Amino acid sequence: MRHLQLEFTMVAGTAILFLTTILLNEVLFTHLEFAPGINMIYLPAGVRLLSVLLFAEAGAIGLLLASWGICFFYMFPDDPLRSFIGGILSALAPYLAYRALLASGIGASLRGMSGQRLFCFALLFSVMSPAMHHVWFALTGGQDLWHGFVVMFIGDLAGTLIVLYGARLALNVFSPGPMARRR
Repeated sequence: MRHLQLEFTMVAGTAILFLTTILLNEVLFTHLEFAPGINMIYLPAGVRLLSVLLFAEAGAIGLLLASWGICFFYMFPDDPLRSFIGGILSALAPYLAYRALLASGIGASLRGMSGQRLFCFALLFSVMSPAMHHVWFALTGGQDLWHGFVVMFIGDLAGTLIVLYGARLALNVFSPGPMARRR
């Protein structure tokens, strides 16, 4: 029962954090919007990757539920198919990047990754997510795919780097490291 409560907490926490970050991004970066959900700085992308890095499948489920809520009720309320697929892609892309990280043998610890590996992980995700979304857009007759892909890549990379390096900095500042234990 305790495990189920922990899983529910991780799913709910991920959903709340993701929704809060969507709102924050709307407030801070609306002027950088290329199209709905495609911004030059997209902090929710970083939260998506951080959530699966911290909570694995529970993070992906929280992202899926929150993404469906955002897509169905806010971004694309008149397009249920786009909302359904968009929610799946928003959760699947970071989860697949996370699985690729595990398969590489690097390990999935935010603290254990070097800055260079963290950047490579963010770069992988920032290519995968727009690629998956734009394949869907191409299949459904989307317009201006190249520009949309480039802007989504830049926005996802910028948002992901801000969130991941911010989280890593917070870990280093607020948790005792080897130097603090020696004192």
